[in-house]
Amino acid sequence: MNVGGLLLAFALLCCAIPSNATGFDPFAATGIERGPDARIPLDQAFQDENGARVTLRQLGAGKPILLAPVLHNCPNICGVTLSGLMEAIQAQPFRSPSDFTLVAFGIDPREGPTEARASLDRLRRRFPSLAANGVHALTGDASAVHAITAALGYRYAWEPEIGQYAHAAAVAVLTPEGRLSRWLYGLAPTSRDLQLALTEAGEGHVGNWGDQLLVLCYHYDPHTGRYSPLILTGLQWSAGLSAVVGLCLLARVMIRERGTKQTGRRLP
Repeated sequence: MNVGGLLLAFALLCCAIPSNATGFDPFAATGIERGPDARIPLDQAFQDENGARVTLRQLGAGKPILLAPVLHNCPNICGVTLSGLMEAIQAQPFRSPSDFTLVAFGIDPREGPTEARASLDRLRRRFPSLAANGVHALTGDASAVHAITAALGYRYAWEPEIGQYAHAAAVAVLTPEGRLSRWLYGLAPTSRDLQLALTEAGEGHVGNWGDQLLVLCYHYDPHTGRYSPLILTGLQWSAGLSAVVGLCLLARVMIRERGTKQTGRRLP
């Protein structure tokens, strides 16, 4: 699944050493392959930034989960991704932890609570208004991490030359029951897309009736990870239909004119 945001993310991540110098192709080794009705194992155990054993089900506590796959000790895009996500969160009405749970999910099994805690400290310095329990940073062993990423269809690969994992910048939006609802691609989702995704994932329990009504006015495109107003889609279909009808009418007029001319030639 390739979109502009993913391409930019890959380019930034791999700029340290060009792929043609290492023989490593991050475009082939990484990506997102969303399966139909993907279910995430919410009871898989991880460690949080304080070293406590937690599960996604415990952290979610019956609310939607925003899960951002990251490297906690990342010199490239991960800090930018989390900052972009925080800016989108602040620009829309829903808040963590009251409306949803925000998780920075570490995909590198070599990392532990120390790296997770340092990552959160950097994020809180950028966003002082962030609630103390407004975001969780998780780490886990390789099997635990793979259980989540495999269920999500999230592919990443180790690049020995740069000493880190090549991966895509994206945020998974999960329902309280652990179903993958939406992917938001790129370094920073828009606040509108984030609000709509949380409303959908909340399945009627996030937002008021106005938010639920707003969702009906937008269409989610799984190829771009973006929402677009349905009225635009309707106008596009209407314009296409009008063009087809116009061509049909024009063809009919031309046929009738040709028939009239041929009939006129046969008259004495």
